[in-house]
Amino acid sequence: MTRTLTLLAALGCLAAGGAMAQEPAKEPAKEPAKDAAKPAAPETYESAIKNAKGDTIGKLAIRDGANTLVMRVTIQPGGLPPGWHGLHFHAVGDCSDAKFMNSKAHVNHDQSKHGLLNPDGPDEGDLPNIFANQDGSANAELSSETALTGEGGLKDGDGSALIIHANEDDHTTQPIGGAGDRIACGVIK
Repeated sequence: MTRTLTLLAALGCLAAGGAMAQEPAKEPAKEPAKDAAKPAAPETYESAIKNAKGDTIGKLAIRDGANTLVMRVTIQPGGLPPGWHGLHFHAVGDCSDAKFMNSKAHVNHDQSKHGLLNPDGPDEGDLPNIFANQDGSANAELSSETALTGEGGLKDGDGSALIIHANEDDHTTQPIGGAGDRIACGVIK
């Protein structure tokens, strides 16, 4: 009987050892990399928005992320006529003249047609309309694929401008969707 118990004990040890041998080896715990790159914080930019008299009527605040630019436009009461207004990025950051013509045409590096609804558009300056309340105030948050910095960015050598137009943009008609006169401007440099 003792030989049988010894034999069974030996077989049990072999079986346990075999089972242990089949377990996968455990890797030592890894410490987090201390140099792991954190996502870069969005670049930000702020500018005053002025009317044709040169009075500040609001503020432009931009946050530029990896995939899109997010912009807040805040207009104080009395800043705009009530109703819808076209909003565009223009190619030059110059709001020095009363009609804001120094800001030139839309940002449009690839010569696309105007209009968010145009099958041959939109150009890089096209943005959704903004609505001014009865008291002339407005608050809007918009996004754009046009970058703030880098190649084709709004803050290039001569900057850009955010222009608010007198009328709404129909998003198809050339060259500016019937948006009319330029009534407010914010420099982006």
